[in-house]
Amino acid sequence: MIRNQNDRDIENELDIRGLCCTLWKGKFWIAGLAVLFALVALGSSYLMKQEWSSTAITDRPTVNNLSSYFSQAQFLRNLDMRTAPPLDTGRPPISDESYNEFVMQLAAYDTRRDFWLQSPYYKQRQENDARADAVLLDDLINDIQFTPRDATKVPNDIVKLTAEDAADANKLLRQYVDFASQRAAQHLYDELQGAWAARTQSMKAQVKRQEEVAQSIFKRTVNNTGQALKIAQQQNITKSVTDTPAEELPDSDMFLLGVPMLKARLELLQASGPGYDLDYDQNRAMLSTLNVGPTLTAKFQTYRYLRTPEEPVKRDSPRRVLLMIMWGIVGGLIGAGVALTRRKNKRNTL
Repeated sequence: MIRNQNDRDIENELDIRGLCCTLWKGKFWIAGLAVLFALVALGSSYLMKQEWSSTAITDRPTVNNLSSYFSQAQFLRNLDMRTAPPLDTGRPPISDESYNEFVMQLAAYDTRRDFWLQSPYYKQRQENDARADAVLLDDLINDIQFTPRDATKVPNDIVKLTAEDAADANKLLRQYVDFASQRAAQHLYDELQGAWAARTQSMKAQVKRQEEVAQSIFKRTVNNTGQALKIAQQQNITKSVTDTPAEELPDSDMFLLGVPMLKARLELLQASGPGYDLDYDQNRAMLSTLNVGPTLTAKFQTYRYLRTPEEPVKRDSPRRVLLMIMWGIVGGLIGAGVALTRRKNKRNTL
C-alpha cells in the first residue's frame, strides 16, 4: 500500500531534466515550426492593408494669415464699440474667433465626409456597390482623427490622417487641412457679410432718423421765424427792442428782434437749410464706407502650422518584425507541443 502511494507521488513529480531533454530532441520541430510561422506571417503581411499616418499640429492664425478679413472684422468691431461699447467687452480676439471656426470644421463629421466625397483617393477605390462604398467611406472618415487641445496633456490641436501610402498620407492631410480652412473661411465670410448688411441697415435708419429730426427742427424754426416776422411787421418794429440774445429768446418773443433781423434770419435759414451735428456727419461717412461692402481676398488662412505634415518614415501597420516575432513564438510553442506528444506516443508504444 505504501509502495503504491510512493509510485503515485513519483509519477506526479515534474521531471525537469526529462522535459528539457525531450525539448532538445525535438528542437528541429520547435525551430522549424517557429521559422515556418514567421515566414507565413511575413508573407501574409504583404497581403495586408498598409497604414501610414501623417500628423499636423495647428494653432491660431496671425494677422498676416487672416489678410483683409482681419481689417474688415476689426472695422465692424470698432463700429459696434462706437455705437454700443458695453456689448463688445466679452468678445474674443478676431484670430481666436477665426481659429475656433477652423477647429470646428476640422473636427466636424460633415467636413471629413465632404472631403472624401470630392477626393480622387476615394473615387479610385469605389467598387460601384452602394454598401461596399458606404463601408469604405466610413473607414476613410475614421482614418482622420482630431485630438483637441487640453491644458494639462495636449497643449495644441492635433490632426492625423492614415492612408495606404506615405506620400498619400502627407498629401491628403495637407489637402484636408486646406479644405477645412476654406470651409471655415467661407463661413466667416458669410457671417461677415450678414453682419455688414445688418450694420448698413442700422446706419441707414440712424441717418434717416437724424435727417428727419433735423428737417422737423428746421421747418419749425422757419415757421417760428416767419410768424415772428409777420408780427414785427404788423407792429412796425423796425429794430431790436430787447437786449436778450436771439438764441435765448423764447419763440413767443422772437418778434422783438425787429423786421430787419428777422428777415435776415429767415433768409439765412432758407439758404443754409437744416442744421446737422457732428454725429450726423460721422454717420454719413460711416454709411458711405458700409455701402461699398466688405472686400476680402479670394482666400485667407484660418490657422498656422506648428508642425507641418511630412511623409511618415515608419509604417503604422502591418509591423512585420513584430508579427514575425509573435507568430514565431506561437510556432515554437506548437513545435514544443509536437515534440512532447511524440515522446508520449513513443512511451505508450513501448
